[in-house]
Amino acid sequence: MTKTKPSSSSKSKGKHSLDANRSNESSNGNRSAATVRRLKMYNNRPKRNSKGKILKHEFQSKELPNTRIAPDRRWFGNTRVIVQKELEVFRQELQNHQSNNYNVILRGRKLPMSLLNDHQKQAKIHLLEREPFEQAFGPKGKRKRPRLLAADYESLVKKASGSQDAFEEKNADNPHLEGDEGDGFRDAVRHTMFEKGQSKRIWGELYKVLDSSDVVIQVLDARDPQGTRCHHLEKHLKENCIHKHLILLLNKCDLIPAWATKGWLRVLSKEYPTLAFHASITKPFGKGSLLSVLRQFARLKNDKQAISVGFIGYPNVGKSSVINTLRTKNVCKVAPIPGETKVWQYITLTKKIFLIDCPGVVYPNSDSETDIVLKGVVRVSNLHDASEHIGEVLRRVKREHLERAYKIKDWEDESDFLLKLCHLTGKLLKGGEPDLMTAAKMVLHDWQRGKIPFFVPPPRLAEEDDNASKEPTDGKDGSNAAMKAIADVTSQQLNDTIPDASLDENNEEVDD
Repeated sequence: MTKTKPSSSSKSKGKHSLDANRSNESSNGNRSAATVRRLKMYNNRPKRNSKGKILKHEFQSKELPNTRIAPDRRWFGNTRVIVQKELEVFRQELQNHQSNNYNVILRGRKLPMSLLNDHQKQAKIHLLEREPFEQAFGPKGKRKRPRLLAADYESLVKKASGSQDAFEEKNADNPHLEGDEGDGFRDAVRHTMFEKGQSKRIWGELYKVLDSSDVVIQVLDARDPQGTRCHHLEKHLKENCIHKHLILLLNKCDLIPAWATKGWLRVLSKEYPTLAFHASITKPFGKGSLLSVLRQFARLKNDKQAISVGFIGYPNVGKSSVINTLRTKNVCKVAPIPGETKVWQYITLTKKIFLIDCPGVVYPNSDSETDIVLKGVVRVSNLHDASEHIGEVLRRVKREHLERAYKIKDWEDESDFLLKLCHLTGKLLKGGEPDLMTAAKMVLHDWQRGKIPFFVPPPRLAEEDDNASKEPTDGKDGSNAAMKAIADVTSQQLNDTIPDASLDENNEEVDD
């Protein structure tokens, strides 16, 4: 019988102990691939003789004896040289691009921002710019008289009285002063319910959202965009957070006519990218445009793994409803009353986009108690006397809208209106007395829920063809293409069919 030799495939081929072509999992005491690479790294150490002199090194130049590295300061830092004239030109161009909210400056860490913004940091007086060193110090120094505001007491008193008159004239209409000097009375202290949304905790939550967000979306009520807007935060983002992007979102655009929405889009788009939105899980409007803009911003921030989008605004403007619309399900708790969102919360939209919900914040302004109630900051159920705010409602809303909503024909004042509303709806107390408080709360509830037609018309401006200066120029860079896409999305909504409240232009309401 002849014996057959075993095939080479059946015989196990041995591997060297320093062979890196193996798995990273060490089994049966064998070395893993990571261990083999680490042991081979140790062989890169220089070879020395018995006296310690280096004989051979892997990173040593072979061109002996010229193995010494030439001394050059470029080896020790990433330095660039620029003359002062070129720096001034670059500073002017950067200032022009930063003033346009449709432009984005990428790779800001690689720019010499400290050289470009040094005039803002230096608050001390430059003595040598006022007078040369030789005249201020040394043997040739000249002693000068100090610059005084006045030479004698009479001129000083006259200057002080003039400053007082100028201050009184400037702050004559300032509501934050303690009282009117004419009658000597001080304004009454407000109830704590009218200070909702102004606590330190709420402002702390707001700045948490601002610090964590790459894109900030300020949600505005389309019925009164300027009244629910915060110029203080816009100024803060422009001065201290240049790398963050701000978008204005006109929510509840279904409560006003389409021509008013388009008018506000034209007005606000001159300052920031503005979109119209209707928050609804089943029939939304503007959802595709907003998602497209967020994707473009994620494309701009391609150096980050994901971007965060923060939603800020007044209470009861629909921040949580916008997030639910983007997710197409109820991920945030919503209610038609202010103060439902207590703390900030993260919501995942996609792998690269995260949404941050923020509690409603009331910004410091000169609003009266009635303005605060009508903006939806205070819950109507907590009001002690709701009837005192009905007069402003009757002044802001057209009479035909109220007649159509409550089926009341004629009334003299707010008391007569509430009296007829009580008899019509059956809101009566014992003895047949009208329940004016309940009727007033009904009207305020309908106001906050949008059942009473009201909106502030946009300012009537002449059509200006300056959109070309607002939009970024075309280019091969991806950033220009992304910003042009954002500008196209914002301008495209002007041609879309916007849902409206079926009100004609003659029924517009005047601004308060």
